[in-house]
This record gives sequence, structure tokens and C-alpha cells, in this order.
Amino acid sequence: MSRQSASKDLSLKSLELFQICARNGSLQAASRESGLSVSTVSHHLRNLEDNLGVELFNHARRPMVLTPKGRAFLRNIDDALFSIRKARAEASAGNLAEASYLRLGTIEDFDSDIIPELAVYLSRTMPTCDFMYQTDSSHEIIEMLRNRQLDLGITTEPTERLRDLQDRPLLRDPFVVVLPVASEHSLSDVVEGRAKLPFLRFSGNLMIARQIESQLRRIGVSSPHRFECSNNQTLMAMVAAGAGWTITTPLLFARAKRFQPKLRMHRFPGKTFSRTLAIVSTPDCSRSVIELVDSKVRRLISDHAIAPFHQSTPWLVDSFKLLT
Repeated sequence: MSRQSASKDLSLKSLELFQICARNGSLQAASRESGLSVSTVSHHLRNLEDNLGVELFNHARRPMVLTPKGRAFLRNIDDALFSIRKARAEASAGNLAEASYLRLGTIEDFDSDIIPELAVYLSRTMPTCDFMYQTDSSHEIIEMLRNRQLDLGITTEPTERLRDLQDRPLLRDPFVVVLPVASEHSLSDVVEGRAKLPFLRFSGNLMIARQIESQLRRIGVSSPHRFECSNNQTLMAMVAAGAGWTITTPLLFARAKRFQPKLRMHRFPGKTFSRTLAIVSTPDCSRSVIELVDSKVRRLISDHAIAPFHQSTPWLVDSFKLLT
């Protein structure tokens, strides 16, 4: 093969698939992320190696391992691919009607009312766009954004710096105490562990659980517990059944409509604390897409959560609010 024809066959798709395989060490992972078959991914990589005249991967190893020349090649194309994606996003920034692909990840806090309405709205506003929606934990969504498996995420803002990602604060969601409506114990006795009512907590691997535990340690509270769960709805069901109490947020409480008649929400005693929800995006995500999602999500949060709670629970007015 001549040098000229090799240069002609060096496709952007091959470079992008090489980057994905190098990051994940797996043809199967690249197949899932790209939507191509494993054989097609393998064909692109072989063509790339043939065109360059070097082996980029040690094909005898599993998971796939880069050769020294492969590592050097990856370092050199990372910035180039980022620039290409950024240029492509900026070129289409003002033309939402022609947007072709959007991968959006959200925490489950929004999946009952807000995300279904957002999905319908985006499909109408961006009629030629293919969408991929992913629901996961904040940690996983941020990791997928860093790995360029998502373009945009709605997630809890982590305490550490996001470095290579961009974020815009969306909502302040304060932590509240939720008790069974029939509980005869005082709020302070429950929170400080004197009521012998078990603390039903979020699973320790979740960002929300770590924030709650950190605050409880900070104020010197150690409450007995016998139940841990990653699902807010299950926690609300347990509290409604009188099995214990929990700490959650108004946004999450708003999702537990069927259990609310048997629940009572209280301001967190002492020093209050909250989480911040944010829209997080890759640097190459179209600015007009970010603005579109941001604007619509704010209206939906206001309609479905903030306005009803400000009317029914006035003490939330100053703490449960959209951020500018």
C-alpha cells in the first residue's frame, strides 16, 4: 500500500475507536459505546495499524494493552480529537434542528416526572437527533462524562474539582428529616438516637450518603441503624411503615407521592446543610444544547417540585431553590 493511499484511509472513525479501546481495554466495550459490531471495531483498528505500519495494541493480552508506540500515538491524538469534537460542536451550536446525537445521563431523582417531559420536549425541538438516556448514580455519571461516554449529565455536584468537565449549578436541595406521621418522638430525640427509632440510610457508596454521614459526624450524632438502601422510594416506604426515620431532600421526597400521607418532613435540626445539583457537560458539548436543557429542566423543577413545596411548606422557601 502506498503512503498516499494509507494517509487517505486514516479515518476519524478509526481514531475515535482506537481512543475508546485504549481507554477501556476491550473491543466489546468499544462496540457497546459506538453502536458498531465487534468485528467492525476490530476491522477499523486493524486498518489503522496497517496504515501506520505499527502495532498499537499487544493483541496477545486481555484486556487489550497498548504497546509503547500505541501509548505515544494516544497521547498525540487525544488533544487532536478533542479539538475536532469541540469544533464540530461549535459549528452546530446555533442549529439545534440539525443536531444528530445527544447522550444524556441523570440521577434517578428526576426520572418520574422531569426526565420524561424533558425527553418529549427535546425530541420535538431536535427532530433529527438520536438520543441516549442513562440513569445512574452521580459518581457513575461523572465517570461516564470523563470517559466521553456521555455528553451531558444532571447530577449532584461533587466536593472535589471536576477538572476536565464544565458545570453550572442548578438547584440547592436541602437535607431534611422524614419521620412516620404517627411518631410520638421529638425530632431532637430521634436525630440524636435517644428514641431507639432506627436510622434508615442511603447505601454508603452513594454521594448523597457520604454527604449525610459527614454532616452527622461533624455534629457528633451517631444514630443506630439496621437498614441501608440505594433507592429513595424504598426508604420512604419503610419510614411510612413506621420502621424508622431517614434523612433525604425535598426533591427526593417529592417523588414519594404515594407514601406522603404517612410521612412528615422536618427541617434538619441545628446547622442546616444541602446538596447542589448541577448540569455537567464535556467541554466539547454544544453550548446551545446545554442552554436548551438548562432552561427546560429549570422550568420543570420549578413546576413539579419547588412551587408546590413553597406553597405547602413555607420554611423551604429560602433553602429549596434554583441557583443562578
